[in-house]
Amino acid sequence: MDHIDLPPLKSARGSVRLPGSKSISNRTLLLAALAEGVTDIKDLLASDDTDRMLEALSALGVRIERQVGNDWRVTGAPSGFPVKQADLFLGNAGTAFRPLTAALAVAGGHYRLSGVPRMHERPIGHLVDALRQLGADIAYLGNDGFPPLEIRPAQIAARGTVRIRGNVSSQFLTALLMALPSTGVETRVEVVGELISKPYIEMTLRLMARFGVEVVREGWQAFVVPGGQRSVTPGGQRSVTPGGQGYISPGTIWVEGDASSASYFLAAGALGGGPVRVEGVGRDSIQGDVEFAAALERLGASVAFGDNWIEARAPRNGRLAAFDMDFNHIPDAAMTLAVVALACDGPSRLTNIGSWRVKETDRIAAMATELRKVGAIVEEGPDWLAITPPAHPMPGAEIDTYDDHRMAMSFALVALCRVPVRINDPGCTAKTFPAYFDVLASVTQV
Repeated sequence: MDHIDLPPLKSARGSVRLPGSKSISNRTLLLAALAEGVTDIKDLLASDDTDRMLEALSALGVRIERQVGNDWRVTGAPSGFPVKQADLFLGNAGTAFRPLTAALAVAGGHYRLSGVPRMHERPIGHLVDALRQLGADIAYLGNDGFPPLEIRPAQIAARGTVRIRGNVSSQFLTALLMALPSTGVETRVEVVGELISKPYIEMTLRLMARFGVEVVREGWQAFVVPGGQRSVTPGGQRSVTPGGQGYISPGTIWVEGDASSASYFLAAGALGGGPVRVEGVGRDSIQGDVEFAAALERLGASVAFGDNWIEARAPRNGRLAAFDMDFNHIPDAAMTLAVVALACDGPSRLTNIGSWRVKETDRIAAMATELRKVGAIVEEGPDWLAITPPAHPMPGAEIDTYDDHRMAMSFALVALCRVPVRINDPGCTAKTFPAYFDVLASVTQV
């Protein structure tokens, strides 16, 4: 559909079962494809981004079988991808494009990787530079520093130290770390500059460990990826063999609910009275975006945690407090708070969000433009936004979403400011949460 019209919403209350995490889903798919053995992946996210990864891995010769519902079985290719020449279209899926670039660069084949026009505007030069330090043969087929890419067979020499910049996207470091065990030799990775989105790197390390590869982290500036292949002896003991792929299947792995998606419903609880409970993610989550709940608490919302759930309610006094916060660790979830700022009791400021500029759209510019349509006064900088809420949000604002799922999902919360809002191109939520508007309707009241 071209748009969806949301009526003024008076309250929010209920529970939501979250779809699987996009970040965990695509990381797990690639690790399973590289691992020795068969991996059963439970509750994989069903979305455009995971579809692109599944299609790519199948095109590379990895055996992938759908089981029941969102459960999948992946038979790993520990000796390398069987298909050595392929053209892969990856849409706008950064969580597929970046890790596959690294994995294919050390795979000894001839590959072309492309995406939608916006993907060709999203930088990848820092990752390519790091891979070239290993000897990878990668060429730009368009503008230097950006996809599409051509990868040719090369002599990979992953010894010593590789340096990579960390201040544009944590996906670059994630991609490099995940690919290095395929070289079979120990490599030290040093981060140049400040590393953003550190929780996403921690997620990567924990998932790699589930597949048998323990990376040694030296603060956030250096990482040592071990060489050798981990295997299991008949007696159940792990051993290390020089050379090889490094990864071994854990057997079965469950995908957590998506903590970024949780942010919209927790915010709904804070804006609409609540309680609203999200199920599938809890106090022991490996996802950094669960810190969104702590951010809501700083605004005055009441938040509770369980092992597999988080719940949010509105403040007792009914009004959320204005905020000035650094969102280096949770840039995706921070978009939700930019809209929540419309209901705060004064001007709010979001800082250290420079990575928004190179996401599905320039999110700083897009967020500023659309918040102004609702009546907010917005100032923007290279890596910050300052938002002064209107006394009364303007009803009937027509929100453009820029083919960006998070723009659509965030701005749907405007309806909880008790005004109608039109969301253009609501179908863009298929990237991570195809049923979003139906699920939102299930916990909100007109």
